[in-house]
Amino acid sequence: MRSVSLFSGGKDSFLSAQIAMEQGFEIVAAITVIPEEFSYMFHYPNAHMSHYAASLLDLKVIETSENGLWELISEMVERDQVEAVISGAIASEYQKTRIEAACSDLGIMSFTPLWKKDQEMELQEIIMRGINPIIVSVSADGFDIDDLGMNIDISYLEKLRKKKDRYGINLTGEGGEYETFVTGLSPGKKVIIEESEKVWEGSHGYLLINKARITET
Repeated sequence: MRSVSLFSGGKDSFLSAQIAMEQGFEIVAAITVIPEEFSYMFHYPNAHMSHYAASLLDLKVIETSENGLWELISEMVERDQVEAVISGAIASEYQKTRIEAACSDLGIMSFTPLWKKDQEMELQEIIMRGINPIIVSVSADGFDIDDLGMNIDISYLEKLRKKKDRYGINLTGEGGEYETFVTGLSPGKKVIIEESEKVWEGSHGYLLINKARITET
């Protein structure tokens, strides 16, 4: 089935695209929305760098604005015979229902392979698959500037468990507590971050990726 993937470069959209490809979806493009800051629907930090993460799956990226997203997809339905939209929604009813409604209007399928998946199991699957996400945004109690740039591996998963127990965070960051960017898929390519900066603004912060390159591992 010809499809497009809503792709931020973060762990959830990456895993969803990978699962869809394994299930026979032909992803003709990964669509990255370059949102206004603090969008309720789409990741903000490093969206403009999503093509690096997409290249790990050999996907091409098309960038668009939040307002232009569904017009773009409508054009691709007509031009490219797109039949489905893949997204990484896990627990956000707001996100899922908006995507489903837009897909319904276009007469195409919404595919959300992570929907209602146990969140710890999702993180364990990401680690097991060799997907390497790093933390690029934090905005909740229990996180600080030192979390920015950390890899989500077995060790960091234990730290997330402790933050969940103490502060009640959503383990996968679905409530906006943190956002990620995928920098590797083992075995395979890796995103080497050459220039970045941490920005801290009182109770929240970002790791902004300014320069990167792809290397084979």
